[in-house]
Amino acid sequence: MITLLINIREKTEKYVLSVILYERKDFGARCLLNVLGGLSRIFRLIVQSRLWLYKHGIFRRKTLGCMTISIGNLTVGGTGKTPIVEMFARALEKEGRKVAILSRGYRSVSKPFLVRGLDFVFKHRMKYEPKIVSDGRATLLDSLHAGDEPYMLAKNVKSAIVLVDKNRVKSGAYAIKNYAVDTLLLDDGFQYLHLDRRFDVVLIDATSPFGNEKLLPRGELREKVNNLRRANIVFITKAGDRNISPLKNRIRAINPKAEIILCVHDPLYFEEVYGGTKENLEFIKGKKILSLSAIAKPKGFEYALEELGASIVSAHRFTDHHRFSQQEIIDIINVALDKEVDAIITTEKDSVRFPYVSKTEVPIYFLRVRIEITEGAKDFNDCVSRICFS
Repeated sequence: MITLLINIREKTEKYVLSVILYERKDFGARCLLNVLGGLSRIFRLIVQSRLWLYKHGIFRRKTLGCMTISIGNLTVGGTGKTPIVEMFARALEKEGRKVAILSRGYRSVSKPFLVRGLDFVFKHRMKYEPKIVSDGRATLLDSLHAGDEPYMLAKNVKSAIVLVDKNRVKSGAYAIKNYAVDTLLLDDGFQYLHLDRRFDVVLIDATSPFGNEKLLPRGELREKVNNLRRANIVFITKAGDRNISPLKNRIRAINPKAEIILCVHDPLYFEEVYGGTKENLEFIKGKKILSLSAIAKPKGFEYALEELGASIVSAHRFTDHHRFSQQEIIDIINVALDKEVDAIITTEKDSVRFPYVSKTEVPIYFLRVRIEITEGAKDFNDCVSRICFS
């Protein structure tokens, strides 16, 4: 039953996305666009009303008494937020800070319905605890129960505390009390207004800065582009060799005071999903590969593989955050065997959602990337030191 519901949800997402991107132009698609446009206007009214209520103190922000930094975006998915959070956590730790990363755990498995009911009824009597993904010594939850991004952050920044809860005021207070942290990083926190912060870091994807410029569900925006005025620092990700001047000028017109930093996603190496063997970037040069991804913007990933010299024989795309079944991985391996490819390449984010497979006739690797600053700061350590501690 659960699998059926997931399949229905993913098919619906694919259809709506195809309508939004004008890939479908039939009568049904045009009707749906009108409906989505109406819902988008309602959503915009709700978002702006909420911002007004917080701005005028009718809704109060909570302060937890330590450095709090939010890292988020205006759009849904695809800006490369998780590697930025990772780099911020590492740089802050180099400055001697004890860091807790607070995430809402998007699409992680929630508590059973009965347990949630008891929590609601007896919440004033029960000890509050968020999901502890990492206690700074070990990773305690898998990606299914933690969510993809929190699990990746716990795995890659082993000394950081990683907590998951929708109420990040409570999870932040929990981190301060139980782990004596002095710095909170709000993962995907730009729209989380309930917790006050010292800095708002906003990420913008240079390849598609604001999508079709329309709010959800008609477009990709979570709020108006002009709300970028709340940001203290703007990272333009995936900048590469593109002409960024028009985008920078637009950001400056909205927010003249914000720091603007340009960065790129640099490939590091390939790592085998089942086994951990690492290969350098030359590994796929001239090889036939099958690309496998379930991310918001797969074209960038596929382009990066081609830039490294690979020949993509077959590209398999699933909906963002798709959780692969064992049978799906076996089917992909069989396709790879039929097409006689040398390897299957996926993203690191997707690899954490792979089920265990005892035998793979075709090797499966994920591409590990890092963020490199190209303009606005010397490197991440300089960026964090200058912005957070000046």
